[in-house]
Amino acid sequence: MYVTRALRCTLVVLLLAGTVAGAGRQNIAAPLTIGTARAVAATGGPSSAALASADTGFGLAVLAAQPADGNVVLSPESLASGLGMAYQGARGSTATALARVLRLPATGDPLLAGLQRRTDALRSTPGLKVSDTVWLDRREQTRRDYLDRLATGYRVGIRQVPLLSDAAASATSINETVSAQTKGRIPAIVSADQLAGLGWVLTDAMALDARWQHPFRAEDTHPASFRTPNGTVRTDFLHGDGRYRYAAANWWQAVALPYRGGRLEMLALVPDGDQRVPTAATLTALTGGLHDTQLGLDLPTVNLSWSAELSGTLAGLGMGVAFGRDADFTGISANAAALAFVAHRATLSVAEKGTTAAAATAVGVTTTSLRVPPRQVRFDRPYLMLIRDRHTGEPVLLARVTDPTAGD
Repeated sequence: MYVTRALRCTLVVLLLAGTVAGAGRQNIAAPLTIGTARAVAATGGPSSAALASADTGFGLAVLAAQPADGNVVLSPESLASGLGMAYQGARGSTATALARVLRLPATGDPLLAGLQRRTDALRSTPGLKVSDTVWLDRREQTRRDYLDRLATGYRVGIRQVPLLSDAAASATSINETVSAQTKGRIPAIVSADQLAGLGWVLTDAMALDARWQHPFRAEDTHPASFRTPNGTVRTDFLHGDGRYRYAAANWWQAVALPYRGGRLEMLALVPDGDQRVPTAATLTALTGGLHDTQLGLDLPTVNLSWSAELSGTLAGLGMGVAFGRDADFTGISANAAALAFVAHRATLSVAEKGTTAAAATAVGVTTTSLRVPPRQVRFDRPYLMLIRDRHTGEPVLLARVTDPTAGD
């Protein structure tokens, strides 16, 4: 059913109350009470590990599609959530394409049950804050069952903004909210120009503050050479000697660095040759082969930021129909036409005490209306970092470092 006149009695009361109290501040989004989560089976559906595997495979595919010579930092979780919310409103070949690219292991209520467990696990992880929001224009007739699905699977907040009449105010509301959700690390994710003609915007925001279980000593940080694709640079390296979980497979080496609390860890991966991105099978072999090993470890400090509009990347991966005239998002509304853009922005800082990171995704929808001697592992050439949940494998952040001196 649609959120139309019968339901707008409540919406108008909330909107008018906000308007009277905040006249002249129309950029402040009015929260709505619609979209109450409906019950789904607590058991059944894909496991958290299956969803994590899907998100990891999707994230590796997006990373592999980026130019080889630059730093990249992205959040597979954030991208999968933003696009996953759009998938819940897709129909026909559009839904098929999104499901294939996102590698979804289930559909319907079983998928929602799995997503709900995943969302609840993420939100209960110490040091990690995840927020999902649906932004809609009150003049659009949004399907109530669509909002219910998002509330069930993603615990979304639903906010009303004047997308169709005041794109600038809407952009301000969205950006202010995302900035707050990411602790100011992502100050903006959309522009007013991007919002022109849109009826809906779907956002996912993530902030991470994690301290190493075993911090690196500042006095051991030292300058050394790092081989970039364009030559050698000097940068600071963290150094540690001790027992680390280590694995090697298919010409890749991996070292796991746990954070306090035991839920999250960074998996640092370096190739023996010129490989850019490991296959999903190689990553599975590495994570499955991790074992305690005496190591001497050298890892660069980094301070990275990256942003991209990913419509072209996603179309190249097989999602092109979602951006074209044949797109079908009638599960959102009879007026929902196609995806207009997929904006993603992420930051990552790695230092002696731990890691801070943030990421945000915005999806716009148009309307028609070893021991002795210890092994030495030096990350002195392009490498990857994967921050993940140790229990489920959910990929929170994925980064490729080709030049640790090229920060934000």
